[in-house]
Amino acid sequence: MQNSVLTIKIKQRLNKLDSNDYDNIECWQVVEAFNKAQVEWSRRQLHGINLVKEGDEQSTRRKDDLQVLLRTHDLVLANKDYYFRAPLPLDYMQWKRVDAYAKKDCCDKRRMTVYLAEEGNLNQLLRDKSKQPNFEWSETFATLIDNTVHIYTNNDFDVESGDLVYYRQPVKIQIQGCVDPYTGQASPVNVDSEFKDDIVELIIDEAAAILAGDIESGNQFSRGTEGAERNN
Repeated sequence: MQNSVLTIKIKQRLNKLDSNDYDNIECWQVVEAFNKAQVEWSRRQLHGINLVKEGDEQSTRRKDDLQVLLRTHDLVLANKDYYFRAPLPLDYMQWKRVDAYAKKDCCDKRRMTVYLAEEGNLNQLLRDKSKQPNFEWSETFATLIDNTVHIYTNNDFDVESGDLVYYRQPVKIQIQGCVDPYTGQASPVNVDSEFKDDIVELIIDEAAAILAGDIESGNQFSRGTEGAERNN
């Protein structure tokens, strides 16, 4: 959906019928509200706190709606004795999985099954024979800390390479010529929403609700909030 259409639709959701009461909303306010709305919509679908209580990949619709945010990232690994460390990508939003490929002097390289674990349980996991990293069983675990992923080896093997599959942040829309008040810079190009038009319609309702809350318009706030979830 083009940004010109998106802007018209947001203002249409805010204005009373046959009025132009809120046509004085500036373009940067539309952009900020839409970008905020798409992040909130994405997080709600991933976590399953939407109307139908479905998290990511729990239904065909969730798989279809959220696949645009899935990305694979090559991990730049550094050996830190009993684990390998790699920074998370800058647009990281939520973990999906890690594919790690391990090697040992005695054996050929093999693909490991990596489970996401809690950093607080690290010491117990490393001591527990049934849960600690094990090259023979091709299993290990990873934790997230300080915007990095730690893949543990317990000095049993080396991690040769790894890929992180994750949900990234949605691409922020831009309207050409619109001045961002936070940076003072005008957007040089149009950047349209990457979501399908049916999802954009839901995010428009949510963006309109955000703007309605800012201008204390209770009816439009309620309508936008309910519409974004009812049709989800």
